[in-house]
Amino acid sequence: MTVGTGERMQDPVRIAAERIRRLEIQGARNVAIAAIKALEDLATQSKARTEKEFHMELSRAKEILFLSRETEPLMRIRKTKEAKVDNLAKAVSTVAQQFLAELEESKEKIAEIGAKRIRNDSVVLTHCHSSTVTCMLKKAKQTGIDFQVICTETRPVFQGRTTAKEMLNAGIKTTFIVDSAARFFMNHVDLAIVGADAITSEGNVINKIGTSAVALVAHEARTPFYVVSELLKFDPATMYGDYEKIEERSAIEVWKDAPNGLIIRNPAFDVTRRDFIHGIICEEGIISPHSIAEVVQRKHPWVFE
Repeated sequence: MTVGTGERMQDPVRIAAERIRRLEIQGARNVAIAAIKALEDLATQSKARTEKEFHMELSRAKEILFLSRETEPLMRIRKTKEAKVDNLAKAVSTVAQQFLAELEESKEKIAEIGAKRIRNDSVVLTHCHSSTVTCMLKKAKQTGIDFQVICTETRPVFQGRTTAKEMLNAGIKTTFIVDSAARFFMNHVDLAIVGADAITSEGNVINKIGTSAVALVAHEARTPFYVVSELLKFDPATMYGDYEKIEERSAIEVWKDAPNGLIIRNPAFDVTRRDFIHGIICEEGIISPHSIAEVVQRKHPWVFE
């Protein structure tokens, strides 16, 4: 891609995008934070001379970041009405800082709300790694609730190991299982909790591959299945007919020395239907996935602009 104006200043953006692509940065929230900080750095260092050049530079940077993780609607910043180039960089920086502050505030609210759903002696199953989910579980532990967690390994990149380590460090009794053992343990689980990379206008959830299987197993076992997510994971583009793109990653992640001629598919995400979701635990409370668009419209109307 030819970048043109500000190409030298694209380095923080390209570095962030590459780290996201290589999964050095994991978890939708952490991906979003890295992307927004990269855009902020670009804006404050920009040498653009006109408003048009500045917006073109920012748009190219956003395109690079979105291509690194197409299922991440959190990688966006509110539009600003500033017109002068001198003020645009400051405006982007201010909006970015406000956005990050809102994310942190929502994370704490979600943790407080979700922690109340965990009871003493309960067993919680979680899939992949979500900083919002682990924050909620730690909050429950801090309030004196005695419970245990079952973590799936989350093949092929094993993000479940990160969750398991965090739970152990928080003093939470933790069991680690292979993904295919979820059905074996589900009848002994009180609730299943996962994060989200994106939420569609219908209330369906895009999350790490295997999430929909966990939801289906939980549904069969009549185990409540919750999605823990900020409202800003909502993707407004899906209201106008667009589908969330499912990233397919390198086959090497699945089998490094696979036999020649073998076809390996490695989708990074899947779609969990709203019918299998007991509720979405967000900063506005525990809501039905059917009402997601209405709640986002009320809380964050700028998302639809």
